[in-house]
Amino acid sequence: MTQLALDLPDSLLNAARKAAARDGTSLDHFLVIALAEKLSALQTEDLIAKRASQADFAQYADVLSRVPDRPPLPGDELPAETPPMSN
Repeated sequence: MTQLALDLPDSLLNAARKAAARDGTSLDHFLVIALAEKLSALQTEDLIAKRASQADFAQYADVLSRVPDRPPLPGDELPAETPPMSN
């Protein structure tokens, strides 16, 4: 394990201490978990972007064209305030 010295603004350090206390964990553990969560989010974003770049929009349109145009099943309706989707 590697130690790292950080320069943190006092406000950020105080907020992190409070959050760690609320979670019942040490500040060190809280910061490690926070960093791991951020890295995971960035990796997920990269994965989604990569998969999106491989999308076949013609195939997508073909699949959607085969969906029957009928009212949704009970319980699948959109809320009344949902704006209509544009084509």
